[in-house]
Amino acid sequence: MEIIFLGTSSAVHSKERNHPSIALKAFGDVMLFDCGEGTQRQILYTKVSPMKISKIFITHYHGDHILGLPGLLQSMSLHGRESELTIYGPKGLNDIKDAIYSLGYCAIDFPVEWIEIDTETIEETEEYIITAQRVRHNVPCLAYSIEEKKKPRFLREKAIELGVPVGPAFGKLHNGEEVEIDGRIIKPEQVLGKPRKGIKITYSGDTRPCEEMIELAKDSTLLIHESTFVEEERTNAEDHAHSTSTDAAYIAKESNSKELVLTHISTRYGKEYVDIMLKEAREIFDNTKIAKDLMEIVL
Repeated sequence: MEIIFLGTSSAVHSKERNHPSIALKAFGDVMLFDCGEGTQRQILYTKVSPMKISKIFITHYHGDHILGLPGLLQSMSLHGRESELTIYGPKGLNDIKDAIYSLGYCAIDFPVEWIEIDTETIEETEEYIITAQRVRHNVPCLAYSIEEKKKPRFLREKAIELGVPVGPAFGKLHNGEEVEIDGRIIKPEQVLGKPRKGIKITYSGDTRPCEEMIELAKDSTLLIHESTFVEEERTNAEDHAHSTSTDAAYIAKESNSKELVLTHISTRYGKEYVDIMLKEAREIFDNTKIAKDLMEIVL
């Protein structure tokens, strides 16, 4: 899996930080989480192809998270996109769709499926599962997790001991199918190791710290959590339903996440305050870093 931070600011962008958006390249797909203003321009500086984006997940409808969507859709259409795009978001997504389609002389000539979601499993395949969870912002807001389904290790020597010939039967057993060998039924559990946990990535959207976020992020390989404010501005964070650096670190610790990346950084902060933010978080959760625009993480 490859994560590319296209934008890492909060409500106001700067020369260094664009509005929020994250691209995920995994399982042969490109998925986008949020689409702030300028997202399509940020993509130009990466190896992400807008034409290969298959799914977009919107956390909520504050402008810094969605105002890049109309332009991105228009550009996809102008470049001749034909494949379907699926866009997920909380209640109100159909109103956003209507607004985009009525914006100027809008022409989007490829199929787009708009799906309003709540707390639920959004999509489950043989390779992964994507889940949404309502979190605590001042408007309806979702957090998302995507978790790899990893097959148990195939115990080759055990299979041979049971008389399974090397070949297609190995693959069937590894895929969970029974096979018949000399009149005997060999079951997958006889030749498979213990369940293995795959990579899990969780993205908070905008939120106050809450139990719902801890539950969604449980055992994440990577937790990407908003950190709009430093701790000395806790009152401001609470008033605007955001998190501080220590809030994000607390969520990472309580959820047993392996790594924390802070994003959605207020542009009121220069380097000195960003360093303070990182120091505050690491006092609670050591394996923390702060996202920068165009930063990439490979898992």
